[in-house]
Amino acid sequence: MRSKNVLFLMAVSMLLMATPAFAQGTSSGVTGSVTAVGAALGMAIASGLCGLGQGKAVASAAEAVARNPGAAATIQTLMILGLAFIESLALFTLVIIFLKA
Repeated sequence: MRSKNVLFLMAVSMLLMATPAFAQGTSSGVTGSVTAVGAALGMAIASGLCGLGQGKAVASAAEAVARNPGAAATIQTLMILGLAFIESLALFTLVIIFLKA
């Protein structure tokens, strides 16, 4: 029990000692081209992973329809709703990039 208290107090003291590092100014010194490359890389990662998610969703929906053709309408509706949610993640990333860059 004592060692847990010591570890907790050490962690809290380290956090308190690190607060001056977070009090720096807002100018980061990063040039516009580096920011643009970072934004493009972030959008590429977001779009790629959303594409993978959409592919997995469509594959699962196709498999579900193949197993139960009677539920095709319900599966299709839920698939389209899921695809819209997945695509919204990429659009949110695009909006954040436009706001930050």
